[in-house]
Amino acid sequence: MIEILNPAELAKARRSGALVADILQSLKSRSTVGTNLLDIDRWAQAMITLAGAESCYVDYAPSFGRGPFGHYICTAVNDAVLHGLPHDYKLADGDLLTLDLAVLLDGIAADSAISFVVGDSKPAESLALIDATERALAAGIAAAGPGARIGDLSHAIGSVLSAAGYPINEDFGGHGIGSTMHQDPHVSNAGRPGRGYRLRPGLLLALEPWVMVGTAELITDADGWTLRSATGSRTAHSEHTIAITDDGAEILTLPTPGE
Repeated sequence: MIEILNPAELAKARRSGALVADILQSLKSRSTVGTNLLDIDRWAQAMITLAGAESCYVDYAPSFGRGPFGHYICTAVNDAVLHGLPHDYKLADGDLLTLDLAVLLDGIAADSAISFVVGDSKPAESLALIDATERALAAGIAAAGPGARIGDLSHAIGSVLSAAGYPINEDFGGHGIGSTMHQDPHVSNAGRPGRGYRLRPGLLLALEPWVMVGTAELITDADGWTLRSATGSRTAHSEHTIAITDDGAEILTLPTPGE
């Protein structure tokens, strides 16, 4: 299903996006050395509930997971990159943490992810990974607009990741979003320009470049959810929800000024 939002629904999407971004920034500031991943999940639950929103993850049960997910946020550490199931783990100095959050507010969902290094130690490899995914995300957004095709976005994202020297896994990527978290069209993190669905104003997309050092192969944890680098190498993941407008693309998952 591909949804095209009307102006009233787009206004709701802006509120959903701001909520997701503000929660992520709050959680980032509280994620310090010694923080338990289960505490991050509880903090996310409290903020979602206080805002009158719903988690897109608690009852999430796709065919590839051992569902339902049962938590409010994805917490992926170091070699974990996607669908990180919160568990009893205390963050250490230098850990690379990815927080991925999707909520539904007033019937419209928004989805975003951030990666950052915890503590004072800042390994160069981790910072390079994060930088590559953020630059790839910016390139994908810059390529988006009415009349552009999905392949244009995928090519822009993939060109940045490949130039940075990272292999690209195409099994998981970006997606349409609206009244539900995951919709068509799929947005691969590599592709050919000029191919695929033509973008229209009112379409929401969640773009999410992610990479792993030296491999494109994933393995699944015993928890049935957490996806890790097959070689144990570090990973990073950046994501924004955007709206296609009459003259480009609007990023919906930016923090409220001052947050």
